[in-house]
Amino acid sequence: MEPISSTDVLIVGAGATGLTLAIELARRGAAFRLIDRLDGPFRGSRGKGIQPRSQEVFEDLGILDRVVAAGGLYPPQRVYRDDGGYEESQGMEPQDPTPGEPYHLALLVPQFLTEAAMRERLAELGSTAELGRELKAFEQDGEGVRARIAGPTGEETVRARYLVGADGGRSVVRDALAIGFPGKTLGVRAVVADVVLEGLSRAAWHRFNSESMAKHMSLCPLAGTDMFQLQAPVPLEGDVDLSAEGLTAMVAGRTGRRDLVIRSVSWASAYTMNARLADRYRDGRVFLAGDAAHVHPPTGGQGLNTSVQDAYNLGWKLAAVLAGAPETLLATYEEERRPIAAATLGLTTKLLDAAKRGDVRRGREVHQLDLGYPESSLAMEKPRRSGGIRAGARAPDAPVRGAAGMPTRLFKLFQGPHWTLLGHGPDRLSAVKPRPGLHIHAVGPRGDIVDEGGHLRAAYDVSPGDWVLVRPDGYIGAIVSSDHAPALEAYLASVGLPSRG
Repeated sequence: MEPISSTDVLIVGAGATGLTLAIELARRGAAFRLIDRLDGPFRGSRGKGIQPRSQEVFEDLGILDRVVAAGGLYPPQRVYRDDGGYEESQGMEPQDPTPGEPYHLALLVPQFLTEAAMRERLAELGSTAELGRELKAFEQDGEGVRARIAGPTGEETVRARYLVGADGGRSVVRDALAIGFPGKTLGVRAVVADVVLEGLSRAAWHRFNSESMAKHMSLCPLAGTDMFQLQAPVPLEGDVDLSAEGLTAMVAGRTGRRDLVIRSVSWASAYTMNARLADRYRDGRVFLAGDAAHVHPPTGGQGLNTSVQDAYNLGWKLAAVLAGAPETLLATYEEERRPIAAATLGLTTKLLDAAKRGDVRRGREVHQLDLGYPESSLAMEKPRRSGGIRAGARAPDAPVRGAAGMPTRLFKLFQGPHWTLLGHGPDRLSAVKPRPGLHIHAVGPRGDIVDEGGHLRAAYDVSPGDWVLVRPDGYIGAIVSSDHAPALEAYLASVGLPSRG
């Protein structure tokens, strides 16, 4: 008889999106299976930029230090002139960290190294990805999803309460659900390849013919490896020779230099740029995340970051519902994340147009620190605020000190799968009763946290008696005054944290 197994969540696709979701579920004790049709991990550098907001996410997941150790910072841009000379500049507008925003520089980490850090973290939590297993078909009913999976030892049937398609731009899950994927092809085809290259310094990101889409060539040293990432637009039609010899000839033709030799190619792809957004992110008990839900050009380094944050948003909500939270919580995933993807499509397309003109500088707009969910049904303010930080915004960091004297940060208090309630001035337990999944802190004379430098008050713009509820994904769920503190009970019950007496 064909084997049948059961789990809470079946994740299809073990790239950065699926791995993030798996880590989120694992650290909350939810049962899941993570499968991928590939026999081994993805080998390419494709999503190499880790933006500041994703660095905050990685800190919460417990992988930031190892990701930083695996990669490095972006080198300066070296743009070559026709006469062989060049000019150097920083590709990112320089900005210093602040107490509220501790990370202000994008990291350069090849995607395969980022995913390796994720797999290591997942193993620490007791789980692994199942490679060489392909989703063949699935059907759903009111209680769950029944999926057929082909693996090394044959086919099996898996019964799951939910299924998540994190299986990329050509998503089998999305196609099976007949979810529309409207958008447009952007008229740009490009090669991206990871190569061992001789003849260039690794101290700069080399750009040739920046103002010509027909002849542009980019060679970026990949931190943590001995390789460069080659990027180059190519004609929309025709075969492209992705061998070492073929790419060496392309480099010579576009740079005019015969001293640049590609010795080997680790990974290469020729692809056409698209900007597309799924009509919906959910069909019953099946969800889409990452590139399965949205694709856009690589300009601005937004793809992997947006996908990771999809999973970061969905993970805690799935786990909460599995633990007894109202099913309506899952509707907020599409409500919050689809507008973010729509805005990202607009941004990356605009940056692509700028790149066609030779403008490759990037500013705060790519950091993703200003993204939030102010219109979300999970954003509550009582009374409504007329200024300062709003419910739905990213919760800022701040250096603080514990009452026992040791320095710490708000991000350390937030870290983990719990919600955090911060009170300014009041007694720590005056608003709501303690309960599993909620950490309560108060700032002030009778509190357990001391705002010695005033950074917390400056960041949150709260008055004595105010309470700030921070979600597990580091966004502000609610800001209420002491007069409205009872509203917190109803809010917490709606997200699966009712009082237990």
